[in-house]
Amino acid sequence: MYYRLNGVTQRLTGAPATAYNPQGLRPSVPPVSPPAIFASPTKLVSETGSQVEYLGANRVNEMQKFFQRADGVPVHLKRGLIDKLLYRTTMGLTVGGAIYCLVALYIAAQPGNK
Repeated sequence: MYYRLNGVTQRLTGAPATAYNPQGLRPSVPPVSPPAIFASPTKLVSETGSQVEYLGANRVNEMQKFFQRADGVPVHLKRGLIDKLLYRTTMGLTVGGAIYCLVALYIAAQPGNK
């Protein structure tokens, strides 16, 4: 079933399939299916077509061991100095933005000099 927005009540109401083809246009199927958006650069297909060669080594097991290690460090800080810098920069900008918002609200709440 198709739905459309009622202009008077602003609610969804049932609509026949012709509501989406007001000029009598028929939905058509393209002759060639469009390519998938994220399909291209991850794999290389060999000349025979039956074998797939991957661009990089599979390091999932290594990364799982690395990030699941019980060393007391949060996951978002496991990779070292760069993660710490990014985290501290984000927190600093967050606190600074909150303070800036409070100052702007305080200034906006003051009466004007008219």
